[in-house]
This record gives sequence, C-alpha cells and structure tokens, in this order.
Amino acid sequence: MKNDILEILITENELKGKIKELGEIITKDYKGKDIMLIGVLKGCVLFLSDLAREIKLPLSMDFMVVSSYGTSTKSSGVVRIIKDLEKDITGKDILIVEDIVDTGLTLNYLVDYLKSRNASSVKVCTLLEKPDRRIANVKMDYVGFHIPDKFVVGYGLDYNEIYRNLPFVCVLKPEIYSN
Repeated sequence: MKNDILEILITENELKGKIKELGEIITKDYKGKDIMLIGVLKGCVLFLSDLAREIKLPLSMDFMVVSSYGTSTKSSGVVRIIKDLEKDITGKDILIVEDIVDTGLTLNYLVDYLKSRNASSVKVCTLLEKPDRRIANVKMDYVGFHIPDKFVVGYGLDYNEIYRNLPFVCVLKPEIYSN
C-alpha cells in the first residue's frame, strides 16, 4: 500500500492531537445534553471510535450508510440511504460524525433528514473538509482539518475498500484510481 501513496497530508500524531482537541470542545459544548453520535459508515469508523473515547460524557451511538459516490471518486449528487438508524432520535442532541465533507450535498441531505425526525438539535463534526469543492451550503460545527482538493485515503477513507487501515491521511497516486 505504501507504494501507492503520493504524499502524507496528516500524520498519525496530528490526527491524535486534533481528535483530543475536538473531544474536549464537544465535551464542553454538550455538557448536560443527551448526545447521540451518528456515524456515516464506513469511513467514519476510526474517527468516531477515537472521538468517542475523547468525549468525557455519557453518549449513545447509531450508524447510517448513505451513498452518493458508488464506485466513483466523485459524488453523483444523488443521495441514497442504504442503512437507516436503528434508534429513535426524538429529543436527542445529534452529532453527525463524518470522515470527510466534499461537495456537502450528501451531508446537507442528511442534516435535513435528521432534523425532520424531531431531534433536539443536529450538528456536524467532520475530520476533513475540502472547502474548494463545496457546492451545498451546509454548516460544519466541528472541523478537524481543511484539506486541498486532492483524492485522499487512510484513517477510514478508502479507494475501492482499500487503504482504510492506514494510520494517517494521504494522497493516493492518480494512476491508482484513474484507470
């Protein structure tokens, strides 16, 4: 896998430091609230797991699978819910945990969808944001890193279900995904 990497954007230590910082801020902001983390599978798994350990409050979790990419490296803009929540979110303070926000189209749809289900509040925490790619005007309440418009993998992000287990975020060589 290492031969497929063009450059490392965010190191393992940088990830750990930022996630600790986000956890501290979220702990302060959600004190006394009924927080539920909603992870958007599969890319969020590593981030959500590490973030949850840094939030020093009682919390619950649930997961969704939504897709707008298929097997492409670019969003189609058409959002499909493949797996919905198992728990009722009425009255809960929802924190959507995303690995990356690109165009914002999927996230915009998801925020509206969850707000329609009578949550007390819906906020967003993303590890990575690509501001140059934004199409939808969606508010990110907690952002780990702003990154350039490059195709990244590692720390939960994949190409064709590979590279998720890399402990850092890196740019994949274009020849790997452009064929």
